[in-house]
Amino acid sequence: MEILHDCCAGLDVHKKTVVACVRRVGPGGTVSSEVRTFGTMTAELVALSDRLQAQGVRHVARESTGVYWKPVFNLPEGDFKVILVNAQRLTTVPGRKTDVKDAEWIAQLLQYGLRSPSFIPPPEIRQLRDLTRQRTQLIRDRAAVANRIQKVLEDANIKLGDVASDVLGASGRAMIQAIIAGEDDPGHLAELAKRRLRGKIPALRQALHGRVTEHHRFLLQALLDQIASLEGLIARFDPRIEEAMAPFAAAAERLRGIPGVGQQAAEVITAELGTDMAQFPTAGHLASWAGLCPGNNESAGKRRSGKTTKGSQ
Repeated sequence: MEILHDCCAGLDVHKKTVVACVRRVGPGGTVSSEVRTFGTMTAELVALSDRLQAQGVRHVARESTGVYWKPVFNLPEGDFKVILVNAQRLTTVPGRKTDVKDAEWIAQLLQYGLRSPSFIPPPEIRQLRDLTRQRTQLIRDRAAVANRIQKVLEDANIKLGDVASDVLGASGRAMIQAIIAGEDDPGHLAELAKRRLRGKIPALRQALHGRVTEHHRFLLQALLDQIASLEGLIARFDPRIEEAMAPFAAAAERLRGIPGVGQQAAEVITAELGTDMAQFPTAGHLASWAGLCPGNNESAGKRRSGKTTKGSQ
C-alpha cells in the first residue's frame, strides 16, 4: 500500500492519559515508531503538542472517546491536520488490545490513509451546537416534569388532562395552584378557567372532583417549582443562541423558507450541519452522515439487512 504521510501520529485518548505514537518512514523505507504517554492536564497537553511539533508531525489521528477527545483536539487546533475517527472503525486484532497498540494502530491507519475523518465543524458552530443541544435537553426535562405532574393529578383522580389540552396552560396552572392552596370545591376550581376553556366548565366540574391529599399538594408544588426553574433556564438560552446565530442569519433565513422549519429548527439544523456544505461531497453523503440512508448488507446474492446507521437525532 502507498504511504501517504512520512511522519504522522496516532493518539489513544483516555480521561487521565493520552498515549501518543509517532510513526516515521526513514530514507531507506524503514518504518520506526516512538510511543510516549502524557497526562491530560493543560500543561501536559501543551507538552504533547510541543513534542509532536518537534518530531515534525503535521497529521494527527485520534478516536472519538466520549468528551475526552475535545481538550486534546482544541489545544493544538491550527498546528496540525487533525483527523477524528469513529471508534467503531478502529477495531484491532482480538486479544492484542492495549493502549500502546491502539495508538500504534491509529498511526498506521493514518499513515496509509485507511480511515476518513469525522465531520468536525469550526469552533463557532461547535459552540452553537453546545447551546442548542443543552436547550433541547432542558425542553425534554420540562416535558418529563410535566408528565410527572399529570401522573400526580391522575393519582388524585383529577382528570384535568381529559378536558384541557394543556394542563400547564394559564387555566391549568391557576387550578393546580388553587389545589395546592387547599381548594377542593370543583365548582370554584372550574371557575378559574380562562378564554375558550370557559366553554367547558360543566366538564371541568366533573374532572376536578377528586381525592387530593396533603401528599399530592406537596408533590405538585415541588414539580411546579421545578417547571419554573427549567423554564427560566430555557429563557436564558434563547437570547444566547440568538446572539451565536447572528453570523449565520442568512443561512437561517434560507432554512426558514422550507415548509415546517421555524426559527428553532433552523438554529438546530445550522448547529448540527454548519454552513459549509463542502464538507459533504454530495447530498447523499449528507443523508448518510445523518443516518437517513438505508444500509446495504448483502451476501451470496441475498439482501440480509437494510437498517439505517445510527445518526444524530
